[in-house]
Amino acid sequence: MLLTDSVVNCSDLRSGKASPFRPSLRDWGSWIVIKRITQAKGLRGEVRIPGDKSISHRALMFGSIAQGKSHVKGFSMSADTAATLKCLRALGCPISVEQGGAVKVHGRGLFGLAEPDDVLNAANSGTTVRLLSGILSGQPFFSVLTGDDSLRRRPMDRVVTPLAQMGALISGRNSDQNLPLAIKGGSLQPITYKLPVASAQVKSAILLAGLYAEGETTIVEPQQTRDHSERMLAAMEARVAIASDATGHQVKIAGQPQLQALDIEVPGDFSSAAFFLAAGVIAPVSDITVLNVGINPTRTGFLDVLREMGAYVEVFNERQVGGEPVADIHCRTSDLRGVRIRGNTVVRAIDELPALAVVATQAEGETIVRDAGELRVKESDRISTIVAELSRLGAEIEEFPDGFAVRGPSRLHGARCLSHGDHRIAMSLAIAGLVAADETEIDSAECVDVSFPGFFDGLRQLVI
Repeated sequence: MLLTDSVVNCSDLRSGKASPFRPSLRDWGSWIVIKRITQAKGLRGEVRIPGDKSISHRALMFGSIAQGKSHVKGFSMSADTAATLKCLRALGCPISVEQGGAVKVHGRGLFGLAEPDDVLNAANSGTTVRLLSGILSGQPFFSVLTGDDSLRRRPMDRVVTPLAQMGALISGRNSDQNLPLAIKGGSLQPITYKLPVASAQVKSAILLAGLYAEGETTIVEPQQTRDHSERMLAAMEARVAIASDATGHQVKIAGQPQLQALDIEVPGDFSSAAFFLAAGVIAPVSDITVLNVGINPTRTGFLDVLREMGAYVEVFNERQVGGEPVADIHCRTSDLRGVRIRGNTVVRAIDELPALAVVATQAEGETIVRDAGELRVKESDRISTIVAELSRLGAEIEEFPDGFAVRGPSRLHGARCLSHGDHRIAMSLAIAGLVAADETEIDSAECVDVSFPGFFDGLRQLVI
């Protein structure tokens, strides 16, 4: 495999005069990265992945409203978490980044944050804007949240509706409540709220707002979503209760605790590991191990699907780190078969479904994904974008309103592809490029920095 990149001036691209070269300083407002990938002979070795992005966001936010200093090891140094860090500093929370990447958060207590002098910019991070809106709804001051072009197109009504029911004065643009969001918080009341769509971000926003309400707030999920918020809040001495019955999965939180600071060790991000696992099972003569991966069962639907497809995937060296299950994962080239997935498995694999589509192109038979309409409101419409880009590479893939079908195995061929500014689409296309004949080009590949700045370096080190 040959993996190279060039940097192109956007104005030259628009004028048709693009002449790729590599400047010493990269201004991503004016330049885009084009990654070029050729077919790999195989992958072999061990790789480490960055800290879990979901847990890193929560460690910063929860630590900011706790009493005392939280020390976070293994923090995810990504563009998304950088946006959270910047917003919290603007709210008056001192956060220091130490040598080696550890982060120290000097908690201000539930009501210790300060009104920001300017608009808070969440950049491309939906987690930042949704969870922070829950905290800001409990603050006795005015704030405004915005983001980049992509984030401003994503609907925020699913967060605005419950927070407004709790008493926050919160509003965005148009009926979808798009960013920017204006929030005047304080004097919240507990509610019982049934989520119309399973969403860990919405659940977490309500839980955080529930910390500021007098009484018990209850969230009912149609299917259980990732539970990092519940685990961390309980460890910080919030009163969290969990139950399931015929109506769904319930999470309750009691208001106005004193959250206690924690020393947190963040495990490797399973969603980042998924791309290497996908590569390991479809690339020829491959045998790789991904080290120190968080295997929280609310996140590992992709692992279950790979096993159902017949992939060789071994989880070993299991342990507990900071209240989260962690393991090393070994995989190798496998004979795969198509599967059908929907329901709770989709919820537990929602971020990995673009990678699953790539795996399905190399499986015998048809793979069908349904109940995945949530993909349409991510950084891109991930159903539309993965179908369009894999089609360019020769995949036989069909789009549904709530998912897709892939018929395999397909002999993929290189093509010029678009990332659509979506980190998970870019990484999925890179994995497809490993098994595609000739050269695959990925425009705007710099977007991988949103979650995994070292992705391409990690891929390169595994190539035989």
